[in-house]
Amino acid sequence: MARSIASNTKVERDGLLEFIRPRHRMILITQRADGTPQASPVTGGVDDAGRIVISSYPERAKTRNARLRPQVSVMVLSDEWNDAWVQVDGHAEVLEAAAGPAALDAFVEYFRNISGEHPDWAEYRDAMVKQGKALVRITPDRWGPIATGGFPARLA
Repeated sequence: MARSIASNTKVERDGLLEFIRPRHRMILITQRADGTPQASPVTGGVDDAGRIVISSYPERAKTRNARLRPQVSVMVLSDEWNDAWVQVDGHAEVLEAAAGPAALDAFVEYFRNISGEHPDWAEYRDAMVKQGKALVRITPDRWGPIATGGFPARLA
């Protein structure tokens, strides 16, 4: 049986965003007050400015941590378990839907970039406010190579 060989492909920012856009399974890693990591599986996307965007709630640990300690990491996974992934490190900002029209526009962009058009944008905007949603936006500062698991090349 042929062995699967691990790969590491370095990419520039455009290549990174091209890799992330169709992938929505992510692990957001934030830092607790005591300095230990806190990891959350999330659904995410990429906004028009090239930031990773994740919808959440203000009281969730990931959101509180990102607001207080904005240096975060995101592991972007492929749909298949043993397929390619990338780790992205960046700075987070948190927007709350109740903050007004600009924040709601960011939620609309989040939805569009992940799921396409909504049948009723007014209803969607209203739901984001009523549910008290928060949007975590992460500006990529650095990233590792796009990687796949497997054996080291020396064992091919």
